[in-house]
Amino acid sequence: MLSDKSAVVTGGARGIGYAISECYLQAGLSKLAIIDYADNDLVISQLKERFPKSHISYYHCDVRKSSSVYSVIAEIEAEFSVIDIFVANAGIAWTSGALIDQDNDNDWDNVLNVDLNGVYYCAKAIGKIFRNQGKGSLVMTASMSAHIVNVPQLQAAYNVAKAGVLHLGKSLAIEWAPFARVNTVSPGYIATELSDFVPEDMKNAWYSLIPKGRQGLPRELCGAYLYLASEASTYTTGTDIKVDGGYCSV
Repeated sequence: MLSDKSAVVTGGARGIGYAISECYLQAGLSKLAIIDYADNDLVISQLKERFPKSHISYYHCDVRKSSSVYSVIAEIEAEFSVIDIFVANAGIAWTSGALIDQDNDNDWDNVLNVDLNGVYYCAKAIGKIFRNQGKGSLVMTASMSAHIVNVPQLQAAYNVAKAGVLHLGKSLAIEWAPFARVNTVSPGYIATELSDFVPEDMKNAWYSLIPKGRQGLPRELCGAYLYLASEASTYTTGTDIKVDGGYCSV
């Protein structure tokens, strides 16, 4: 499905990003560049061993720093010549509770810088490449938190950041319509290390609100990301795919 295609996945060595990287390689992707903040040689070496026919590269990058994002994406373009797919997925959770009780703005700034500004920096860089190529697919990881306010936890900063990603996707879909597609995926509660800090009683409260009654698995997101990356979605732009176990339908 993705043979002869190249892709970039930010946050691609862990959690949801790793599931995306793996499923693209399983679909025959020819070239993959993983961008991540934490170096993970073991993950990269394992992927190279499992998918020897694919060219796999790793780039360390802090998506909060625009200069680093632009530099790394330029390096990948030089390496790949053409970038067909870009998944802006890197993100962090809000763990600080009620916004009004914060002593300073550091946590707010950090979440907005990673979850929204980091996506913007990636989009700005890859958009110019897509325009020059005359083609491309940008997929951005939003969240069901862009559509609803989660309970019982308080996470205003995260919700705001993901709502921004959702609307950025719609806006860029219109702006880029002549040359590229832009879509978002909105995961619900997914069982990754990002939710390891959450106590079990809070998770049980989540489950009572999710029609499926559980968290999703990272691999259960793959169909959405694979569809939006593939030629099966050439008329799909400006859309958002919710994969939330029915949470937003209640």
